[in-house]
Amino acid sequence: MTKFHNSAAVGRASGAGLFPMANSRRWTLVGLLFVASFINYLDRATISVALPLISVDLHLGPQTKGLLLSSFFWSYALMQIPVGWCADRWNLRWLYAGLFAVWSLACGLTGFAGSLLVLILLRILLGIGESIYLPGGTKIVGMLFPSSERGFPSGLFDSGTRLGLAVGAPLIAALIVFCGWRNMFALVGFTAIIWVIPWLLAAPRNLQGARPAAAPAGSAPPWRNRVNRNLLGMCLGFFCFDYYWYLFVTWLPDYLVTVRHLTLVRAGLYAALPYFIFGAGEPLGGWITDRLIRRGWDETRTRKIMLAVAFLFGLLLIPAARAATPRGALAFLAGASLVGLASGNMFAILQCCAPPDEVATWTGYENFVGNIGGVLAPFVTGFLIARTGAYFPGFALAAAVLVSGIFAYGFIVGKLNPAGEQPPSGSEANG
Repeated sequence: MTKFHNSAAVGRASGAGLFPMANSRRWTLVGLLFVASFINYLDRATISVALPLISVDLHLGPQTKGLLLSSFFWSYALMQIPVGWCADRWNLRWLYAGLFAVWSLACGLTGFAGSLLVLILLRILLGIGESIYLPGGTKIVGMLFPSSERGFPSGLFDSGTRLGLAVGAPLIAALIVFCGWRNMFALVGFTAIIWVIPWLLAAPRNLQGARPAAAPAGSAPPWRNRVNRNLLGMCLGFFCFDYYWYLFVTWLPDYLVTVRHLTLVRAGLYAALPYFIFGAGEPLGGWITDRLIRRGWDETRTRKIMLAVAFLFGLLLIPAARAATPRGALAFLAGASLVGLASGNMFAILQCCAPPDEVATWTGYENFVGNIGGVLAPFVTGFLIARTGAYFPGFALAAAVLVSGIFAYGFIVGKLNPAGEQPPSGSEANG
């Protein structure tokens, strides 16, 4: 019975223009992408938690610490478009495994760094390796699932990043206490490479979409094809989303300590709850929308409405800054974290709008623009705090920026194209 079911699933996938694969196997790949995303943010958190000890050992001042923290984003943002282009054209079984190994080695070798220059070079290498996680994961989900089922797996694999952030800080702090910061980097980085083994066992030998067709003579140059209304709307909307998210990542713990006067340990616990809620909302929002679409609801309207509702929850960040007690602030922050309900639907919208052979490239453009918001959010918020002496203006601005993303997705992004499924790749059904 199981063999018949898997054969039928493979046949339906092939007929729908998807990568032919048994249902259990495609969910195994989604699970591995979730674990990779968890490790991704766990590795990112290492430098922030260890920074006080690193700065003492290597005699780093405030400016050099800021330089070190930002160096990851130099390569991570700049690699989004090139790695997306590669993910659309190369075998993702090896591309994802290779870049995963690069980022794990970069994290592990950080424990041996003896100077600021070496630390910066390793953080740049970490950014190069981690650049595969979103373009690669989005591409793979688009290859394996039909349009009406992409919201849940898209939200699920990306929710690992939020869980990695919530679990990472206390876990890394404990490892530093017991092992020292150098051993912590080696332990976290080198042990993560084990992930490559189940990935190579589960992924088909040719996990690759259809190659883009050669451009006909006299056609428009490639850069002109990028000026696309849907891509523009998604990039603007994702910028708004990332601006809001990176404010959460960078300023929430400091706000809880500085304004709410919590101890560092309690602030870490308080911050973990919004991160957990954000992460849990990602697959939940996608699952709800997928269910409604399969019941006959219009895909364009359903995904955009869910996204708009999720973005509106971000307005709760404003009363969080005005709450009278820490518990009241936490309650509003928890509600503001329901913005995570939008994530799976944002990726499903991109998978519908992008040409099937350019899903990863479009994701690269989107994430590149989004990370500009990530760079601006902590800087602008810090500037507003310095000028006003309060967190309220920075929080209110982040909420306003997020809500403006509703207009980008609602009025610039057009009707989704569920018919644009991924074509089958190669002749292998099960690799």
